[in-house]
Amino acid sequence: MRLVLVLAALLPSLPVLAAVPVLRAPEEVRALLAEHLEIADVADQPAEVAFARRMQREVEKLLATEGYFSPRVSLRREGEELLLVVDPGERSLIASVRIDISGEIDPVRRQELVDGWKLKVGQPFRQADWDAAKESLLAGLLAVDHAGARLQQSSAEVDPETLRVELVVVADAGPRYRFGELQISGLQRYHPALVARFNRTVKAGDEYREDRLLALQAALQSTPYFSSVSVALQRSDDDGEAADEAGWVTAPVLVQLRERAPYEITLGAGYSTNTGARVEAAYRNSDFLGRAWLLQTGARIEQLRQSGFIDVFLPPDEQQRRDGVGTVVEHSDIENLELHRFAIGAMRVQKLGSVEQLLSLNWQSERQAPQGAPAVTNQALTLQGGWTWRHAADPLDPAEGLSLQFQIGGGSKHLLSDQSFVRTYLRYSQGVPLGARDALLFRAELGATLAESSKGIPQDFLFRTGGSNSVRGYPYLSLGVPEGSAIVGGRYLLVLSGEYTHWLTPTWGAAAFIDAGNAVDDLQAMSLAVGYGVGARWRSPAGPLGIDLAYGHRDSSLRLGFSLAIPF
Repeated sequence: MRLVLVLAALLPSLPVLAAVPVLRAPEEVRALLAEHLEIADVADQPAEVAFARRMQREVEKLLATEGYFSPRVSLRREGEELLLVVDPGERSLIASVRIDISGEIDPVRRQELVDGWKLKVGQPFRQADWDAAKESLLAGLLAVDHAGARLQQSSAEVDPETLRVELVVVADAGPRYRFGELQISGLQRYHPALVARFNRTVKAGDEYREDRLLALQAALQSTPYFSSVSVALQRSDDDGEAADEAGWVTAPVLVQLRERAPYEITLGAGYSTNTGARVEAAYRNSDFLGRAWLLQTGARIEQLRQSGFIDVFLPPDEQQRRDGVGTVVEHSDIENLELHRFAIGAMRVQKLGSVEQLLSLNWQSERQAPQGAPAVTNQALTLQGGWTWRHAADPLDPAEGLSLQFQIGGGSKHLLSDQSFVRTYLRYSQGVPLGARDALLFRAELGATLAESSKGIPQDFLFRTGGSNSVRGYPYLSLGVPEGSAIVGGRYLLVLSGEYTHWLTPTWGAAAFIDAGNAVDDLQAMSLAVGYGVGARWRSPAGPLGIDLAYGHRDSSLRLGFSLAIPF
């Protein structure tokens, strides 16, 4: 009670007027205070005393995190306004940094970590920066060799009079580690050899690297076999005593798994401006025939296309090659071209560094019935290769990244094909950021099927274009070679696209674009159809969603389209 009376005596005599205090503080701290201070209505003079005492305590605590250790806080009236005035004072700066790292650590590595300390002498002290610097130092130790590293001590000594902060960090690197054998737990349905098939990074005898453990964990998590995965080095406090003469400890790698249910049924429905409304169903069995083979089968019914498929994939081998076989049946009626297609084939997928390689052998029979022209049936046995290279920090973000895709394949009259041909295709996509809110996206497609003519070649090995993710402003696959009243595929393809996006918020943006392209059967007849327009962009959890209003210059038509696509 005496404390309240003393504080009240220190304040000027104020009229008893209820008011919500107005914060007055320099710009560099105003946002922080406004976000975290709870400023409520002050009803009378005793409430002002309590409010002033609480603000003094909370302001000091908040500003200390930003390096202001001697703020002045006052509560006063100006007319009918009650003001909360905050003077943060001078900001404290880092005066010295001492980092001690003990343990079996290479001297060069120790110096690299000390030199890489993020909170340098002369910088303002901020609690967030101080915490981040310590976390970065520890992460650097844990990343290479030293799986048992820990911070033993840290202190930030503040002298409010001289505005100096002295930092001290003491870390123990501990012994150096090598990977031991994998110790796998949680398997009931699958054999441990399945885990080894996905292990490309953690080998017994290799020096410990944290990123290799994370890579193995991500590789196993991305398979259809496991619902949860944990990969960690098994350490103990006595590891230092078990070190060899060179100071290395070999520790086993614990792989803890929880198997996913092998059977999964999915149902879906949606709409696309390319092929209309759709419903689909799929079934997956990740332990087909009890051999960890992956069976995938499903059917999709769209307004313009209907298809069903069955694929079986084997687990990867020692060279990370994954083999599969499959078959597909499809019917479509797009731009007055009705197609019935049956195909069966085998494929091999392999990741070579940042390049994904696909090799396949396929046979297909296709009956095409263009409206206003005779129906024909074409067959082809093809050998194909495809290579895709991607470089993108976030495959779901089109603002920055580069993708190149190249395909080549063909068939021969002498090997179950109606026509001899070689098909080549190149696709380029690149996002170029222009600051924090603006970006450019460029796309190009080139295709050529080398043959005497397009007769006898299935449509899969010819080219049509138009529609979302292609030449906007034109109907889906409406750019090609006229035959009767239908549009069929041509031997040559060229598509160019440029798009500018300005992000109004982190998730919503506006875009302007221009596309040009065509597919022809004679290069001399190549005349690009141009489409341009504007659109909205949304960074949805599933990927970038685009809604576009495009004008097709050739047809003088306006079309609304939308797409959900992964650009890289």
